[in-house]
Amino acid sequence: MTTKEKVLARLKAAEEILSGEALAQELGVSRTAIWKAIKELEKKGYQIQHLANGYRYQPSDILDAKEIQEHINQAVDVTVLETSDSTMKDAQLAVMEGKKSPLLIVADMQKAPRGRFNRPFFAAKQQGIYMSLLLEPKEQLQELPQYTILMAVAVAEAIDELLGVESQIKWVNDIYLNHRKVVGILSEAMTDVETNSLKYIIIGMGINFSIPQEIYPEELREKATSLFSDGKATTTRNQLIINIWNRFFDLLAEQTTYLDSYRKKSFVLGKKITFKRKDQLYLGTAVAITDIGELVVDLGDEKVTLSSGEISLSSIQ
Repeated sequence: MTTKEKVLARLKAAEEILSGEALAQELGVSRTAIWKAIKELEKKGYQIQHLANGYRYQPSDILDAKEIQEHINQAVDVTVLETSDSTMKDAQLAVMEGKKSPLLIVADMQKAPRGRFNRPFFAAKQQGIYMSLLLEPKEQLQELPQYTILMAVAVAEAIDELLGVESQIKWVNDIYLNHRKVVGILSEAMTDVETNSLKYIIIGMGINFSIPQEIYPEELREKATSLFSDGKATTTRNQLIINIWNRFFDLLAEQTTYLDSYRKKSFVLGKKITFKRKDQLYLGTAVAITDIGELVVDLGDEKVTLSSGEISLSSIQ
């Protein structure tokens, strides 16, 4: 560990105020080295209180790979990037480089974020969570939608637990709060051609954490929001990331309860929806979600089943 990392770890662990002299003696370095380490940490965004008798760590919303990795109840390698074009692409590259899974890649900023149907979404440095998990599930190809559903439930429940709110899920993979989108989720499969089975799955998401409402592009202000749109976060991004993946792995182990939760949290069921299929516009009522995540729509004269990969809902009433 570097002096900077040692100072940070010691400050985080301490309940008392630590003087520069005490830190220097404990770590076997000069007081000047301690002062430089404190300044480097502050440049990275860590909040450290300077008092007459020493230093005290203040809760800081800085992405920390070690903190995340230590608190996820599953063996997961965690990488934190200052910026990324796409964490989904980073995960794909990790496969080609032979890196082990599960691997979680988290970025402080994503330059070219994309969602379903290659749609762009808005990102902001240090105010969002942009991450992808690389898994090696060895499941049949038709099981892919289940991971998207399970992930949506894990994210929604983690948010509810940590913030004390009631989030909702828009079929198939968007999380909403107060009728505005706060999370988008995307799953991609990498298959074994010979066996037609999933070799790897990559689950990515973008979470609007503390982006102020006024800095969203004008066309998105009525459609999107953040978990803390006033900028006054009551938790950290690290804690939310930890909660999300702990919930995900718990649900993955249970394999029983997430579909019920998904249906309860759906704000699509029972609503009039419009969608396009093969360039034709349809209007119907969403009446059910199947056990593999398909949406059943009653058109009046017939019922149709929609898969997440072929359509996008254009309106919900």
